[in-house]
Amino acid sequence: MEAAIEEAQQGLNEGGIPIGSAIVNAGRVIGRGHNRRVQRGSSVLHGEMDALENVGRQPAAIYRQSVLYTTLSPCAMCSGAILLYGIPRVIVGENQTFLGEEELLRSRGVTVHVLQDETCIRLMREFIAAHPELWNEDIGV
Repeated sequence: MEAAIEEAQQGLNEGGIPIGSAIVNAGRVIGRGHNRRVQRGSSVLHGEMDALENVGRQPAAIYRQSVLYTTLSPCAMCSGAILLYGIPRVIVGENQTFLGEEELLRSRGVTVHVLQDETCIRLMREFIAAHPELWNEDIGV
């Protein structure tokens, strides 16, 4: 989770939305990323999507043996990617500021563990209070 939080902080430092993600395989971070929608003018670069992009092209077995860490509960798009690549375990920093598709993931056999990490909660609460328009845009409101 430490790598995901570092990514979230980097996103915030760049003027973006503080959501980070890391993908771990065999105890090693193989990809990490953060929400870059603002920075890149992207419609899809959420933290999880950026981390997947940074993993690069891998055999399916790599994804099926990996754990995805994310500072915020994954949205429908990111949950779809998790399912598509067969990632079996997701560790969520927090789901108090946004509850994504955790039940969908669980219903499809993905183990989801929510930490309610105070750093993750603080980052999102402070960001949402300071930039509600960016947050609303990110979640499609």
